[in-house]
Amino acid sequence: MEREKISSHYTFCEVQIEESKIKAFNKDSRTNNSFRVYDGEYAGIQYIQGGNDDEAGFKKAADNLSIKRPYKFTLETGRRSRDKTERDYTDGDVMDIAKQSVEYLTSHYPDFKFSGSINSHKRNITMKNTLGLDYSNTDCQLSISITYKHKDSKDLDDGYFSIGQRDFDFKKFTDMADNHLQGFENLAELPDELIIQQQYYEYLSKLSESLNAEDLALDTSLLTGKVGEKVFADGFTLSHDVSDKETWFTPFFDGEGVVQEGDKRVYIENGVLLSGYADKRTAAKYSQPHTGSAGFNLNDVPYNGYLNLRIARSDKKVRELLDNRLTVVPILAAGGGYNEKGDYVTPVQKAFLCDGERFIGRLPEFAIKGNMFDIFGSGFIGVGSDNPVFNDKQILMKMDYSK
Repeated sequence: MEREKISSHYTFCEVQIEESKIKAFNKDSRTNNSFRVYDGEYAGIQYIQGGNDDEAGFKKAADNLSIKRPYKFTLETGRRSRDKTERDYTDGDVMDIAKQSVEYLTSHYPDFKFSGSINSHKRNITMKNTLGLDYSNTDCQLSISITYKHKDSKDLDDGYFSIGQRDFDFKKFTDMADNHLQGFENLAELPDELIIQQQYYEYLSKLSESLNAEDLALDTSLLTGKVGEKVFADGFTLSHDVSDKETWFTPFFDGEGVVQEGDKRVYIENGVLLSGYADKRTAAKYSQPHTGSAGFNLNDVPYNGYLNLRIARSDKKVRELLDNRLTVVPILAAGGGYNEKGDYVTPVQKAFLCDGERFIGRLPEFAIKGNMFDIFGSGFIGVGSDNPVFNDKQILMKMDYSK
């Protein structure tokens, strides 16, 4: 029988802020292990938290072959280690940054109350098997997440911002805070043309769901029958990309040990749908190519759905893409999303008018509307080459709105 072990170890410490004061400090360290044995037809799996003798873990996994979890696929081979850590943070480092952040916010913006957290997180995930596979992926970041409330506001919160960095730069944090808080008391009006400027991850949820190769085969996807066709905008290219420097904690290998060439797999290229995503089970069942998209499941066999979707950046900066137009940046938006037809609607409780880099003023409440095929089709402007506003990549797209 072949054997495989997946281990995940993380350390975490956090300083909590309430009402502009440091209230608590928490820390955690945890190891999770998944022991797996394969007899060619079935997998026996044993999940154990904490340190454990490997032989004992594999024995329990072998005993679990009686459950008969189907798993027929050959194991992968290869050796590689990737460590994206740029700086390790001690508990004292995190507390010092928390004190410095609170002092800056309260001294520069006394009309606001702040809550949130400052935390450091380091994670290592490894995969090893009896065929010689030996993979390790490590990453570490420090992040600050802040909610703010003006002294005259009757709302629970008036806004939110967060920033994560491997090598923490305090000025990037203060620049982000200044952008939000300096323009808060300026009131603005919605422009006639609504261009949303936002981190794009949540807008990809329906597209990600629609790319599932099983749904494509069963005619339950919005993209069924469209493989090989031009579906989206010329400049819209979408990839599973774990090479991206702004990928946090995402291993270069999937839950079956598959590694993509160049750590990237393109699913949509210049608007043309190339394929859906399939793990080995899905690929075999529906005669599709497998795409290295097996998710990690420490309690069971892998599942289809390991994706780190990224839209290809333009070679132009955000301001260049806008060509003197203004954008709307949603800050708090809750209560909506996509329906089964790909229509996206969500109310926006808090938003700013923006020139692409700096906030001009606060906007009244409104709702944004669009369809997946329009958002990434006729309404798609691009993803800038720079990272203003969010210290991360962001999409520019035309959408409809109602007040």
